[in-house]
Amino acid sequence: MNTKRWIALLIVIVLAVGSLGVRFITTFTSNVLSEQFDITDNVLEEEILIDGDAGEKVAVLSLIGTIENVAASPFGAEGYDHSLFLHMIDTAAEDPTVSAIVLEVDSPGGTVPETAEIHRKIVELQQNYDKPIYVSMGSMAASGGYYVSAPADKIFAESSTLTGSIGVIMESINVAGLAEKYGIEFNTIKSGKHKDIMSPSREMTKEEHEIMQSMIDEMYDEFVDIIVEGRDLSESHVREIGDGRIYTGNQAVEVGLVDEIGTLDDTIYHLMDDHELDDAQVVQYGYGAGYFASFFMGVQGFINGSSDEIDTIMALLRESDKPRAMYIY
Repeated sequence: MNTKRWIALLIVIVLAVGSLGVRFITTFTSNVLSEQFDITDNVLEEEILIDGDAGEKVAVLSLIGTIENVAASPFGAEGYDHSLFLHMIDTAAEDPTVSAIVLEVDSPGGTVPETAEIHRKIVELQQNYDKPIYVSMGSMAASGGYYVSAPADKIFAESSTLTGSIGVIMESINVAGLAEKYGIEFNTIKSGKHKDIMSPSREMTKEEHEIMQSMIDEMYDEFVDIIVEGRDLSESHVREIGDGRIYTGNQAVEVGLVDEIGTLDDTIYHLMDDHELDDAQVVQYGYGAGYFASFFMGVQGFINGSSDEIDTIMALLRESDKPRAMYIY
């Protein structure tokens, strides 16, 4: 190895060690500050969309993105935060000044447990607080996005909205053929014959397929029941239209999945008119980071540079080998 290569190797090592050191310091600092100053405690904020009587509000809650159990850290990129969205629902339910709620949905759906959790929260809100909930669908409210919308008092969608996609899906990758081609062998030690079910290292057996299909069928039955109850449709009709296909907003109205065509503004207007809330103040819920969180977001972004993209890719790779049941388009 010549001198130039030694120098290049040394530079790479220094950069790698330096990067690890910086990441350790920023992580350690953020953890310490989180404990001392609670910098990761995001604060619920209300943005006034229509001014009016603050003692009689219409709260707009936005569900945007894939529904999954992730947290949008103040040190990372913005995105769907499951725990914070659940907190929004609780806040709107318990706030005596909130008279009604508009749920803005723009989502392809997501994981089964988290989707069901949101639905359960919405139903509990209706039962315990008797506050009307209208849904405004954005560009997409498919599968899990429709699941959480189903119990609403009224559902509005735009004509170009993609919705429906009623059903459940679970996928895995079988790389056995590729591994055999390149001489790669898998060593699997398991406690039972089905412990490696849906393993990417071999084909699924007929028995295993039947096991997984029974699980999917059970989750699908629950999805159907949610729509039957929420939309007051017959089970046979829901099963007929709920074969996984997507619908435009206009088509969804025709099959009974959506009540009316309209924008978010239309949804708010109809809710206020239907429930005599003409003087209500309309607010949109959101979260803002505290002073320390905002400061260190900037610092870490400056230090890490493109590391956020690398972290995102690594996270996707780690999750890619975990088959999950999804209500997703």
